[in-house]
Amino acid sequence: MSEPIAFNFDNRLVKHLPFIYRPVSPTPLVNSHLVATSDAMLAELGIAKDDLHQTNFVDVFAGKVIPKGGYFHAQVYSGHQFGQYVPQLGDGRAISFGEIIAKSGQRLDVQLKGAGETPFSRMGDGRAVLRSCIREFLASEAMAALDIPTTRALCIIGSEHDVYRESVEKGAIMTRTSPSYIRFGHFEYWFHQGKKDELNQLADFCLAEYFPECLTQENPHKAMLAAIVQSTAMLIAKWQVHGFAHGVMNTDNMSILGLTIDYGPFGFLDDYQPSFICNHSDHTGRYAFDQQPSIGLWNLNALAITFSDWLSTEEIRAALSQYEPIFVQHYISLMQRKLGLATWQDEDQALLGEWLTLLAKQKADYTLNFRLLNQVFVDDVDNQQCQKLLAHFNDKQAVIEWLKKYRQRLADDDMTDSARHQIQNQHNAKFILRNYLAQQAIRQAEQGDYTEIERLQGVLQTPFDEQAGAEQYALPAPEWGKHLEISCSS
Repeated sequence: MSEPIAFNFDNRLVKHLPFIYRPVSPTPLVNSHLVATSDAMLAELGIAKDDLHQTNFVDVFAGKVIPKGGYFHAQVYSGHQFGQYVPQLGDGRAISFGEIIAKSGQRLDVQLKGAGETPFSRMGDGRAVLRSCIREFLASEAMAALDIPTTRALCIIGSEHDVYRESVEKGAIMTRTSPSYIRFGHFEYWFHQGKKDELNQLADFCLAEYFPECLTQENPHKAMLAAIVQSTAMLIAKWQVHGFAHGVMNTDNMSILGLTIDYGPFGFLDDYQPSFICNHSDHTGRYAFDQQPSIGLWNLNALAITFSDWLSTEEIRAALSQYEPIFVQHYISLMQRKLGLATWQDEDQALLGEWLTLLAKQKADYTLNFRLLNQVFVDDVDNQQCQKLLAHFNDKQAVIEWLKKYRQRLADDDMTDSARHQIQNQHNAKFILRNYLAQQAIRQAEQGDYTEIERLQGVLQTPFDEQAGAEQYALPAPEWGKHLEISCSS
């Protein structure tokens, strides 16, 4: 008989905010088995590889047993979905069993996604299918490697459990971790319910646990709102720089800690399309790629309303007014590095704009062609080194004209080609989780072969490295891969 896996639980939320959750019992899957694990998160939680087979690891993360100190629960919240306020939402297919104190000392809330119905499932079955678990598992690990704040995946548990979506699929559970799952929607729920005591307790808890530095400020609530504005602006700037589209930026999918949360119909850009819509259910394009910065501010406005008992209208406006300058500053800082510039000059905005326009007009691959800017040398006036780059454009002359301006700009900088290329290669990923790569891993997994998940996960762990032998993962998407339809159930 396997030994119980040892965890050090300390469930602050359950202790201090009893009104925010409901106790639940997971519904275990049929014939559960291990599909994939994150080595990084296993190490962070102090779980050795041997523990996967010598302990009850699978039973714990299949929801069959609860580890010592754990407490299964689902949280209630509300939110704006596609701009419309929904009075009650909540964890419909996510069940938490508490916080683990990681080896680093950080507290991580551990959550099973797909473990069955909760009081907030809203006529759903509370299940996740294997393909959606694989997508979120790979995405969160890829985002972390790109230095984009995110929840983190621990493992996927597969099964023979039939789950009904557009067709019959196999159910799975993905375990994810986060310092907190508190969302904008938590504040909205208690504010719009008119329950000020609960709202005050929620804010006090967040200040003490997640924003302790704000407690020393003259107005802690104002400082906390400003901190959320800042982290959200910086998060979305990173999304835009790396070409990531979330797909469902409802306020219930927005973390107060500025984390990417709730991966559904996400997608990284293939061809550069500013108006790219990754969610085929988004018929109006509300959450298109180029709308994400403005939606971030819209969502912050919805959150800021819930601070109106603590802050004046002027104070709220002051906090929200910081969103745009923080976003622009962070975006430009990152783009400066992607272009390999030592400084940012006023005219560089036009240079960047022309480059993005070229990518859009010629439907060129976003990630690949930014990476290939490392092929540009100051003294290469005949563009001999740029042939790999030029090969991805139909109108090569337009690119050559832009390269003249770019090369002149580089010549004005006090930086060698080699130093610049080093910076560029640290900020222009070679490998991203393209939808077609995820789909290939899913197809194999649905046939019982999980090797491609592990292989792809390994490549995505070091997205900025050259990785000899992995060149096929850096290729542009084939045509079929550019037109995959991804829905919220994905």
